[in-house]
Amino acid sequence: MPYQIVVCGGLAPDPLQTLEPVTTPTGPGLKNEMMLPAVFDPWASHALYEAANLAKQHAGSTIKVVSLAPKAKLQQVMMTVAQKVPFELVPLDGPIGGFTDAASVAAALAEAIAAIPGLDHSQLLVFGGWESATRGAGAVMQMVGEKLGITEQFLAVDELQIDGGALVIKERIEGGRHQVSRCSAPPAVLAWATGNLPEPANHPQTGMANMRAMMPALQKAKPASLTTALTFAQVALPAVTRETRIVKDVPAADIAREIAEWIKQ
Repeated sequence: MPYQIVVCGGLAPDPLQTLEPVTTPTGPGLKNEMMLPAVFDPWASHALYEAANLAKQHAGSTIKVVSLAPKAKLQQVMMTVAQKVPFELVPLDGPIGGFTDAASVAAALAEAIAAIPGLDHSQLLVFGGWESATRGAGAVMQMVGEKLGITEQFLAVDELQIDGGALVIKERIEGGRHQVSRCSAPPAVLAWATGNLPEPANHPQTGMANMRAMMPALQKAKPASLTTALTFAQVALPAVTRETRIVKDVPAADIAREIAEWIKQ
């Protein structure tokens, strides 16, 4: 059975960069945000690699990546991502920052997915990151599923197997354990954790094939204006507190007791 796999994924600033929150005329943001190097969100990357693995096992399957980000940034990042796996890009031209509202992001993604020509819910699997490297709300994929009318939703997914057409899904739960669920058939939403697949090697021919369709799609990227009722009184880096005292010949029990008292305060 072929699958229509839609991967939701945005961009995130390169984690090696120093991020400084600032207040802009349009609300909170990052200093020189458009100048910062960006990467495809690491959580969404796992979802994309898992989608490619599934599509490879089932002939006729397709992968579409729906991404909400500034068009110029999206073009830069996709030149690298396009070399990993074959997919079709559905771009939305919108903000990249982590200060956007999860509900408005989910609404924009769901609208873009619903507008995909030839979408067949009997073959539809919606993949995405369990959380994200920017907003970390952990709620976007659930809301995307609800807006699409998909009630079979699985979070913190680490593994997906197909057994006689049914989806066998392994999800993380408390205590370092996994819950195994069985879904008889699509449609379903899977929000991926880290999975267990390595990052695919770059394949220039795949990148060239992807970019031939990707560049026209980016030029026609639909603007996504996110509306939100959220307000931020202040944005700042977390305060760093360090109190160091060097002692000698103090029993470990006394040190532990003093640390515990300091934490309580």
